Amino acid sequence: LKSLYDLTSGKLYGLALRVLDRHEWAEDALQETFLQIWRTAPDYRAALSPPMAWMGLIVRSRSLDLLRRRKAEREHLSDDIDDDGLADRLEGDTPDPLHTSLASQQAWALHQCLTRLENKQREVVSLAYLRDLSHGELAEQLKLPLGTVKTWIRRGLDQLRVCMARFA
Repeated sequence: LKSLYDLTSGKLYGLALRVLDRHEWAEDALQETFLQIWRTAPDYRAALSPPMAWMGLIVRSRSLDLLRRRKAEREHLSDDIDDDGLADRLEGDTPDPLHTSLASQQAWALHQCLTRLENKQREVVSLAYLRDLSHGELAEQLKLPLGTVKTWIRRGLDQLRVCMARFA
């Protein structure tokens, strides 16, 4: 688990930070993510998605769960505080439940669409966007011609665009 953590924690932390926009919350979400990865690793099926995509969905789900919990805590706190405007100052820029729900639905839809791609297309699209690798780096890492990698990414993104439009 330490090796997995060392290899993936930076990317997963970055994803959590993008969702939560707070370092301490992103750290909490990352911790919960690795606990869930540890518990659910025996259930992981490589045929459905690459490992990084699977872990990315877990960190996104844990981050959204954390947002919901924090929102509920703030609402509970605001019920206990006199109406002196403190609750409004604590509100911050955290997304509302509708935004959180929509983001969760979009993550589910993306996962569904990714599973419909051919294995190699799913792999190159996931590597390109989850690991932020350039087309050249992908071609070198996968030992494939650059043109092939570019074609697979373009076709994969086209298929994802069509599939995601059905969920919109």
